[in-house]
Amino acid sequence: TERQMEVRVTVRISGIAESLPPQTISLSPAESKQIGWNLTAPMGVDSLKYELEASIGEGVGDRLSVVQKVVPAVPVRTFQATLTQLEGDFRMEVERPRDALTGLGGIQVSFKPTLLDGLAGVAEYMKLYPYICLEQLVSKAIALRDTTLWSRTMSQLPSYLDGDGLAKYFPSMRWGSDILTSYVVSIAQEAGWQIPAEAKGRMLEGLRGFVEGRVVRYSSLPTADLSIRKLSAVEALSRTGRIEPNLLSSITIEPNLWPTSAVIDWLNILRRVPNIRNRDDRIKEADQILRSRLNFQGTTLGFSTERNDLLWWLMCSVDVNAVRLILSEMESPAWREDMPRLVRGALGRQYRGHWDTTIANAWGILAMDKFSQTFEKTPVSGTTTATLAGRAQAVDWKSAPKGGTLSFGWPAQSSPLALHMDGSGKPWATVQSLAAIPLKEPFSSGFKIKKTLRAVEQKEQGAWSKGDIVRVRLELESQADMTWVVVSDPIPAGAAIFGTGLGRDSLLAARGEKQEGWVWPAFEERSFEAFRTYYEYVPKGTWTIEYTMRLNSEGVMNMPPTRVEALYSPEMFGEIPNEPFRIK
Repeated sequence: TERQMEVRVTVRISGIAESLPPQTISLSPAESKQIGWNLTAPMGVDSLKYELEASIGEGVGDRLSVVQKVVPAVPVRTFQATLTQLEGDFRMEVERPRDALTGLGGIQVSFKPTLLDGLAGVAEYMKLYPYICLEQLVSKAIALRDTTLWSRTMSQLPSYLDGDGLAKYFPSMRWGSDILTSYVVSIAQEAGWQIPAEAKGRMLEGLRGFVEGRVVRYSSLPTADLSIRKLSAVEALSRTGRIEPNLLSSITIEPNLWPTSAVIDWLNILRRVPNIRNRDDRIKEADQILRSRLNFQGTTLGFSTERNDLLWWLMCSVDVNAVRLILSEMESPAWREDMPRLVRGALGRQYRGHWDTTIANAWGILAMDKFSQTFEKTPVSGTTTATLAGRAQAVDWKSAPKGGTLSFGWPAQSSPLALHMDGSGKPWATVQSLAAIPLKEPFSSGFKIKKTLRAVEQKEQGAWSKGDIVRVRLELESQADMTWVVVSDPIPAGAAIFGTGLGRDSLLAARGEKQEGWVWPAFEERSFEAFRTYYEYVPKGTWTIEYTMRLNSEGVMNMPPTRVEALYSPEMFGEIPNEPFRIK
């Protein structure tokens, strides 16, 4: 304005207990000033909602609402999980992990009437999963039953299709993938969810062209996997009725030599296409092959061919095979008596409450849903009690027919957790060990990381200040050829990564960024919390990434670890801790 103003500024924040005092500032004509409050980021919240109001009285003022995401530097995560069907009593010893931060985490016990509702670990894993390629968006929507995410993803699906109708992991990629397309079509049909008709028609035509040899896509690795990929495409087509037996003419039928995923595809094709030659005999043969490969060790389901079944470049894992086998054999009379054992064996494959990949968790949710509808007929009634360190809590199934979750703090020493069911039915109990354990030193399991920071612009040598520009260099090493690798490096709160194309980007400041090594990113994500880059293929050896950011907020910023991992071979990963970023 053209006059002096006394402005009163107030702020309210939902998500923190403390109240912040209002501030009054004096503004000369055409003057601006910056003010702020010091905050401590709270634990246990996903976001903060700010409501700021600036007023000069007389009903004149402005109001602004902002939502800020909160990411824990040391998250409370599930470090151990047990899923069991409660019949009478259950007992186990629990103890706080030695390096866990005090006051955080504990023992969480969830009781659910059906198996599907009892998969709390899967829901937690998928909800917190940070990556965003098409497969992960589809898997996340299916596993969480998130119809909003599914609708949003399907509305964007045309941008993911290439000229042949095959789906791409990211819209910016040139070529689509036959394996990804087969997966999206198959899991949508299994879940009973719809793909837009025009996009679906293009995808099916792309798969048919791939099987017939009109559409050519090469494997990510130099390996003889064409028959396996074609079987996957034919299996997806068989779910829509758009298949004739002659579509299999380019595939040599040798199920004894195939990996388990291909045998499952073949069995599904045989059951859906009635006029295949010697169909009944071939169904019996495929069933027998699958039975001969089953291997139960204790309560865990495995396969005798596991070493050859881990086809990570085709998004296949042993966990995927285990849950897909349940879906394939659920309605087979010959497997009915074995089904509860198969389900328990598949659940025994879970680690920290979930299966290994996003695809396995999506198929697993569908398999457990189908099992629950078929086998869980007896309603649960009565009371279920959990006792730890002398403290007892209970779920009354009459007042809580959908079950409930009980939380206990960590006991002072190793103590028994006792569960008791008094009533009818067999509820499912999930016991989760929750803890916040900081990473103290670099960890390598297939990948190594080295991170260095260099000042591009720095107000004060030896210290970071608001407004400084930082060049981040990540030197990475892969110990084997891998497909679909992601690198995630967190940034301090409020920092901005150059290269987004927004107006405050600086081309001069970002000049000189180096990318070294025989790798090319399929997609780069510059979010408010991290710099992420995705690679379709990473050869054995080293490569380097650099990016540039501006520090926009002052304070002490605690950050999660920097991580590199193979998305479909999750045992391959590397992490390094990040020191707190102190910005003056």
